[in-house]
Amino acid sequence: MNDLFDHAMQERMKSEAPLAARMRPRTLDEYIGQEHIVGEGKLLRRAIEADRLFSSIILWGPPGTGKTTLAQVIANTTKSHFVTISAILAGKADLRVIIDEALERRRLHNERTILFVDEVHRWNKAQQDALLPHVETGAVTLIGATTENPYFEVIKALISRSRVFQLRNLNQEETGILIDRALTDKERGFGQKSVILDPEARGHLIETASGDARNALNAIELAVESTPANKDGIIHITLDVAQESIQRRAVLYDKDGDAHYDTISAFIKSVRGSDPDAALYWLAKMLYAGEDPRFIIRRLIILAGEDIGLADPMGLVVASAAAQAFDFIGLPEGVYPIVEATLYLATAPKSNSAGAYFKAMKKLEDEGQISVPKHLQDGNRDGPATGQGKDYIYPHEQEGHFTPQQYLPKRLLGTYFYKPSDEGYESQVATRLEMWREAQRKALGITDVKNIPDMSEEQIMEMKRRIK
Repeated sequence: MNDLFDHAMQERMKSEAPLAARMRPRTLDEYIGQEHIVGEGKLLRRAIEADRLFSSIILWGPPGTGKTTLAQVIANTTKSHFVTISAILAGKADLRVIIDEALERRRLHNERTILFVDEVHRWNKAQQDALLPHVETGAVTLIGATTENPYFEVIKALISRSRVFQLRNLNQEETGILIDRALTDKERGFGQKSVILDPEARGHLIETASGDARNALNAIELAVESTPANKDGIIHITLDVAQESIQRRAVLYDKDGDAHYDTISAFIKSVRGSDPDAALYWLAKMLYAGEDPRFIIRRLIILAGEDIGLADPMGLVVASAAAQAFDFIGLPEGVYPIVEATLYLATAPKSNSAGAYFKAMKKLEDEGQISVPKHLQDGNRDGPATGQGKDYIYPHEQEGHFTPQQYLPKRLLGTYFYKPSDEGYESQVATRLEMWREAQRKALGITDVKNIPDMSEEQIMEMKRRIK
């Protein structure tokens, strides 16, 4: 009798479970995303389909990417005994019971045990150490799931005995497939209801879910369940309903359209224009709308070289450090190094003197290549026979580590591409450089100084296009 009641309760709980749980894929064919690890012909897919998952694996990825779902697919596919525990709730005592039962099954029935540990990074070193010998002997095959970098959060010995698979956020097409499937599935989704999802609402849900399948399904469930049907029995999900369901307003931002390019343009121009408040506003708009943070950081690194330059050489260091920090942290906390880099660059002294490179490039294009002066050539190969490198003066053996010798080809002597600004650190560079240039002019008898005029923005853009 109890078994009957238990079965009835389990069936009722299944039907009343959240949409994300009901729509959880049961087979690899139903599984959406992660083609790089479970696509046709991939190693993990072959192992699952052949029920040959003998080595332990760790599934690493952001929330809602299908780590637990993939473990459930394996559970549905394998003939091994499958045990699921949460590292948040289970400790060493629970693990001992599981291991004892696994050894007993192996001894009596020659049945393998697969142990799925959700949030495995939550176990401390002692708890992970307790699992290690049983993974090593094959008493259990471990499937660990973690949102944190396992190379930092899981002990090295366990990592070395496991294969790490990194899961990625779902792309927009994959998220859309999940939403459409939930609306049409009559058994587990809302296929038995008449639901109209406006294209703008669908796009907003996809965009705002940010590749998190659970987030997308929770939002569509709330939208459907909280929207009354009209007189025709139709549940109409508009953009307003979608915004309320996922608790975020839609922002005009098409990653492939004008809004994308206009917003990043406004952001960069605000940083270049030393307006940290405007820069923060446009940064917030991009991140809110789901822009790839790495795209923003790449533009900041470019700006550090192009618009800050030697006025503050630390600008490039800060921007590059932000890139490294973001890769280490990820969202949401990874927004802090991006903000720090934005504020640093917006408030730093500005110089675009690095554009001098394009003056040199244009000179090369206009006049062609000129041979390297003989004393600057490499004398390590056959210098004694050819005279290459002869008469070169090593600056570090001279007073002040400087000697006013010739470095440009003779017909370019007196040509100055680089014009330092008088901003920040570069003002010190300007003073030092003018002293060196004056000494060089006197030593080489340079009387005709050929300053290259500044290039317009259009000329620089044209040079960049030609270089690409």
